[in-house]
Amino acid sequence: MADKTESREIINEVLVHLFNEIMKLEERAIITEEFSDISNNDMHVIEAVGLKGNNMTTIANKLNITVGSLTTAMNALVKKHYVERNRSSKDRRIVNITLTEKGLAAYYHHARFHEQMTDAMMQKLSEEQVQVLAGALDDLSDFFRSYAEK
Repeated sequence: MADKTESREIINEVLVHLFNEIMKLEERAIITEEFSDISNNDMHVIEAVGLKGNNMTTIANKLNITVGSLTTAMNALVKKHYVERNRSSKDRRIVNITLTEKGLAAYYHHARFHEQMTDAMMQKLSEEQVQVLAGALDDLSDFFRSYAEK
């Protein structure tokens, strides 16, 4: 059995490797000819906008970025006709973002990729392994969320 230092190194190596591999796989699968005018990051902004739309602050919070950084990405997505901006009629300071038809197509394309990847991964695991992995990933997500809030 690995000692604590060895386990730490293994965990770090696996997490870094998984993150990089997922990003590469996602980029190859998502950025197709139809969506060649946007980046993987743009696709995540589209995902954060969501099917019902959201305001800029909510989207920025979902992505853990500033509204200023989001504005730059949003300007490009508006220009490319993936999203639309509308000011709230109740409070003109609030900018609401909704997906266009092109944005919805990108959203569903991204969602299908994640669904297919998850399904393929789950087919390689037993039901018990799926349950253990789901619990461990949930705990890991909670850890990173609480660690980021410190």
